[in-house]
Amino acid sequence: MTARHDTLPHVVILGGGFGGLYAARSLRKAPVRVTVVDRQNHHLFQPLLYQVATATLSPGEIASPIRGLLGRDTTVLLAEVTGVDVPGKRVLLADGELSYDSLIIATGATHSYFGHDEWAKHALGLKTIDDALHIRRKVLLAFEMAERETDPVRRRELLTFVIIGAGPTGVEMAGSLGEISRHTLARDFHNIDPSQARILLLEGVQRVLPVYSEPLSEKARQALVKLGVEVRTNTRVTHIDETGVFIGEERIAARTVIWAAGVAASPVARSLGVELDRAGRVKVAPELTLPGRSDVFVIGDLAHFIQDGNPIPGVAPAAIQQGKHAARNLLSHLEGKPMKPFRYWDRGTYAVIGRGKAVGVAFQRFESSGFSAWLAWLAVHLLFLIGFRSKLAVLLDWAYAFLAFKRSARLITGPLPELVRPEKAGEPLTAPRETASPARDAVLG
Repeated sequence: MTARHDTLPHVVILGGGFGGLYAARSLRKAPVRVTVVDRQNHHLFQPLLYQVATATLSPGEIASPIRGLLGRDTTVLLAEVTGVDVPGKRVLLADGELSYDSLIIATGATHSYFGHDEWAKHALGLKTIDDALHIRRKVLLAFEMAERETDPVRRRELLTFVIIGAGPTGVEMAGSLGEISRHTLARDFHNIDPSQARILLLEGVQRVLPVYSEPLSEKARQALVKLGVEVRTNTRVTHIDETGVFIGEERIAARTVIWAAGVAASPVARSLGVELDRAGRVKVAPELTLPGRSDVFVIGDLAHFIQDGNPIPGVAPAAIQQGKHAARNLLSHLEGKPMKPFRYWDRGTYAVIGRGKAVGVAFQRFESSGFSAWLAWLAVHLLFLIGFRSKLAVLLDWAYAFLAFKRSARLITGPLPELVRPEKAGEPLTAPRETASPARDAVLG
């Protein structure tokens, strides 16, 4: 005779990213009640978010509703988590609370501006679909505004794009912007030459992609330079405002600044009452549990886990493996069996730089670059995309972009910028202002 559903142990999972989603999936057939809590109603494939920001993919191709992915056996709540009362076994929500018997925390990470949170309104981060659409709008509007600008200085500012941080996200963004300006938009305008856009990639250490070997980093740098990207290493930003970026006394005038320099763990970690690392991540036990607790697991970008002397990377495969392992250990704990320590199997990491170009390492040993690395990157990302429809749509868009140098999602959504009309009748309109008017929405192809 099976137990009543409401008497089964209640497992709460915070976060519908890779870790939380795969933990929930692993518990679907288990004798537990599962509740997933997320402030968004969708699971997002973050590794391809930059392709939404640069108009290759549409949001629906890299995101799926969490309810649809988990089915009716799992309860899904749309709510904002503000903290966890570990002794009281309660999840604190912005509009209430939720009790649990076992808890898996996978709330991920957010942007870190290294103590300069005031920079956030001028340097756009890339963590959510809203972020990606904001960047896409900003980038495409810059070319539209430059087309109407008569002042060469202001036009130059509009066509200057600065990316801060040369990790995988920054490198991929810079390479994609290089392709947009040199290929996708090259023949679309009459008054400007998009290929003359200035794209700067700034990095505080001595080379791009510092997690890779020096030869791979150098190949990545060379590929970026071929796309017209100006790479500046050992360069530290000292100030960011609406006019651009400052490096000491040097000012780089730019109307579009993208932040890819750092991340910080979700603030939920601070409510747990345990030791955190410098990025605010929880120093978890080998079993992925909160130190001193066997009923609370922390996984994904929120977990600081050391393996062979090094922290495991904050990538999707690591979160997926942790989600599955946490689910297994949770069930072992409920059955009174010993839990097993986690071991990450690194299949490989890749960074794409442009059309047919990438660098990467497979199984921590085999380095590759160029077209072969790009094919491996493509295969890995298609493998982890959820749903046949998503895989097919992304594959078709990639094929279109590769063969035709086109991007199918070049839409500017949102209110039109306010146009500055001259006092004298008959004069041409000058460039749009930065302030937006809610009068109507624009959809520009």
